[in-house]
Amino acid sequence: QVQLVESGGGLVQAGGSLRLSCAASGRTFSSATMGWFRQAPGKGRQFVAAIRWSGGKTSYADSVKGRFTISRDNAKNTVYLQMNSLKPEDTAVYYCAADDKSFRVVPTTHLYEYDYWGQGTQVTVSS
Repeated sequence: QVQLVESGGGLVQAGGSLRLSCAASGRTFSSATMGWFRQAPGKGRQFVAAIRWSGGKTSYADSVKGRFTISRDNAKNTVYLQMNSLKPEDTAVYYCAADDKSFRVVPTTHLYEYDYWGQGTQVTVSS
């Protein structure tokens, strides 16, 4: 069974940093786009960042550009989200996701393109 498990969330003060991890099991995702989404209270799930199957090419939401960095280690079947200069507006449940389409050239930002999802990890940023 395919599983994506996020970790690394928690409570941090504004301006601080957190590093999220997403460990996959049951299947290798070395040929898949990996992404991060988040959902704040009362809002829909929104795109945060995505990375190409081979690394390198990345996509970011405008709200996190320059502050967040997505990376992956295919040998460990794991994707990361380094979050710096955190703001209260970043408070949300963060989800990792995998796109089942192999070798996609441009990492997709569309929610509906992702096929596998983790259970989410809470990130809370205090003022």
